[in-house]
Amino acid sequence: MKRQKGWVVTFRPDGRTTEVMHGTPLLEAARKAGVALTTRCGGKAGCLMCKVKVEDQFAAGLQPPGDTERRKLGSLLVEGVRLACQAAVWSNVTVHIPEDPLKAAVRRRLEAARRGDEDELW
Repeated sequence: MKRQKGWVVTFRPDGRTTEVMHGTPLLEAARKAGVALTTRCGGKAGCLMCKVKVEDQFAAGLQPPGDTERRKLGSLLVEGVRLACQAAVWSNVTVHIPEDPLKAAVRRRLEAARRGDEDELW
């Protein structure tokens, strides 16, 4: 029996990669690669927390958005935003994981403190 070759999924900004079979949801690929993608709905497109960004040159690496994703994301699809629980891998693809909003706020606060302008944030 011949082994079917998998597709490489790269997660930015940290550059983690994993190999998955055709049709694997990005959410599953992220977990396999050790990339934290938060979700509260168990991958049912209910919470919209697993948004990722896919640049145009990699868009063909994912299954086209289905009805659920189009309904939930609307115009965000034009900007390359996809739901990792709904977007299935069709070929090699690179996706960008947005920074967690809480971590981003803490990072900005720490950077401001290092610069000495911490009062500007509060």
